[in-house]
Amino acid sequence: MTIPIRVKRLNPRAILPAYQSDGAAGLDLAACLPQGETVTLAPGDIRLLPLGFAVAIPQGYEGQVRPRSGLATRHGVTVPNAPGTVDCDYRGEMKVALINLGREPFTIEHGARIAQLVIAPVARAALTEVEALDQTLRGEGGFGSTGLA
Repeated sequence: MTIPIRVKRLNPRAILPAYQSDGAAGLDLAACLPQGETVTLAPGDIRLLPLGFAVAIPQGYEGQVRPRSGLATRHGVTVPNAPGTVDCDYRGEMKVALINLGREPFTIEHGARIAQLVIAPVARAALTEVEALDQTLRGEGGFGSTGLA
């Protein structure tokens, strides 16, 4: 299935999202930095990086901003709110929050592929307030209540 997404370039240096293979689920997102500038993430740093474009995602869909597995496993650089959500009515510049969970500083240059965008359908909930909920075997058991194995 192909979902039409309109893209508006806000910065002439922006690299528009692109799939890197025929089977890729996510469009790679590249940092859009001023000429000659880099961003260095020290261990523990979180930075919001501009992408230089805006998108119009159709009603009924969202954009999920996810980490790139190579950055996460090799350098500890990931998306702190993964997956971040881009709502269908957002029209501002796309940006990606990155955190360095690694042990070494990590430098990002213009055009570096820093995250990916997956377009996904959204189901909206219709809430009904009730006096009681149905009972289940799990009940109110929360975090870790079902064990490890």
